[in-house]
Amino acid sequence: MVNSKRRNFSQQEKQELWKRWKSGQSLSEIGRALGRHAATISGILDLNGGFLPAKRSRSKHHLSLEEREEISRELITGTSIRKIASKLGRSPSTISREISRNHGVDQYRAVSADKRAWIKGCRPQKCKLQLNTALCKLVAKKLQMEWSPEQISGWLSIKKSSDPKMQISPETIYKTLYMQARTVLDKKLTQHLRRKRRIRGARKSLSQEAPVTSIPMLTSIHNRPDDVQGRTTFGHWEGDLISGSKNSHIAHVLERQTRYSKLIKLEGKDSQSVFNALLKYLKKLPGKKPKSLTWDRGSEMAKHEELGEKTGVNIYFCDPSSPWQKGSNENTNGLYRQYFPKRTDLSGFSQADLDVISEKLNNRPRKVLGFMTPNEKIEEVLQ
Repeated sequence: MVNSKRRNFSQQEKQELWKRWKSGQSLSEIGRALGRHAATISGILDLNGGFLPAKRSRSKHHLSLEEREEISRELITGTSIRKIASKLGRSPSTISREISRNHGVDQYRAVSADKRAWIKGCRPQKCKLQLNTALCKLVAKKLQMEWSPEQISGWLSIKKSSDPKMQISPETIYKTLYMQARTVLDKKLTQHLRRKRRIRGARKSLSQEAPVTSIPMLTSIHNRPDDVQGRTTFGHWEGDLISGSKNSHIAHVLERQTRYSKLIKLEGKDSQSVFNALLKYLKKLPGKKPKSLTWDRGSEMAKHEELGEKTGVNIYFCDPSSPWQKGSNENTNGLYRQYFPKRTDLSGFSQADLDVISEKLNNRPRKVLGFMTPNEKIEEVLQ
């Protein structure tokens, strides 16, 4: 039962909270374990944007409590500042400032001086984007273009490789977005991220197995030639459906070597609708005729034999409940979810709308391509 009495979190409770959050537990699960409301847990997480606070430590360049106690003892005996500094291996100016900022020779106390120094060390430090306006504006612009922090970081490492000041890690961008203390990037920019989370979430698996569907006369993914597996030749595609509300669906196909992808409007999820759309659209894909197409074992591909005969494309199927076997397609489906959040009615998108969205994604740099865009990669491959 949740205890409604207001009380502060102990250090041990905070450690347990962050441990559970990092392991992927929900706010409700953490709240039940600690006897707190989920809203209370959320408030703690919000303060740091969902990031585990860095453990505080004292720099070796700062005076320690032991050194301050030695200063206090020497002052009582009347030892000069220079002799104290020499004994501690410190600069006389360091000792002089330490004494002056803590009430002078007569009132200096080691414990209170050490506590004061520890509290002052809590003041927020300026982050990289606060110190570099040009970099901050560029990062904000790319976020508005719906680039991920990893894509921004990788692109800068290539385009601005000669300028160390224009380099930034993905984690720094995430922290600047989510941590309230860093009021540099507008938090509304998180709405341009793929997941649109309010705070940074833990990395955890939420995969759900799809139901197994029996499709006759299918060819297993394990029978694909080596050039398909190794991504050494162009023209091998992966496909899947993206589902929305009101039983609406669109198809998504992706070329394995270049990660170039296209969205295809569907009239329905039934096998005839999918067959008609793929038959028409496979002829419009860039490059020469597609060589192969890999798909899940969904009932929408029941007419795969006829599709293969009319297009000359070899069609392969993943093992049951194994969408990870066409991981490039699954990953890109996740990218497209930025434009089609869950419960979006997909029937309202025309083919022209889908082409515009595909082009946006094909113009984003991809880490797997060395931060080239799929459009750049496909142009290089087809030359």
